[in-house]
Amino acid sequence: MIHCVLHDPNDSVAVVVTEGVKAGQQLTALILDEDRTITVPCKADIPLGHKVAMKDMPAGTTVIKYGIDIGKVVADIKAGDHAHVHNIKTKRW
Repeated sequence: MIHCVLHDPNDSVAVVVTEGVKAGQQLTALILDEDRTITVPCKADIPLGHKVAMKDMPAGTTVIKYGIDIGKVVADIKAGDHAHVHNIKTKRW
């Protein structure tokens, strides 16, 4: 089962595409550009449509989603963490 998707293997987050993602489970991520899967341990419950971190990102790091800069990390994020407005902010303001 595919739990989340990302376009590029260098993306730092993936989008959860299944309901019921829970802390403690192993997530299967589909890398669309390469048509292959990787796994990441899930560290938090993550709602459908939200992001999961694919790697550790210290505060100040740029977040890449679909190959695009979507903001900066404002609180350290570990691989498998829920990546959302509580730890990522836009660079616009």
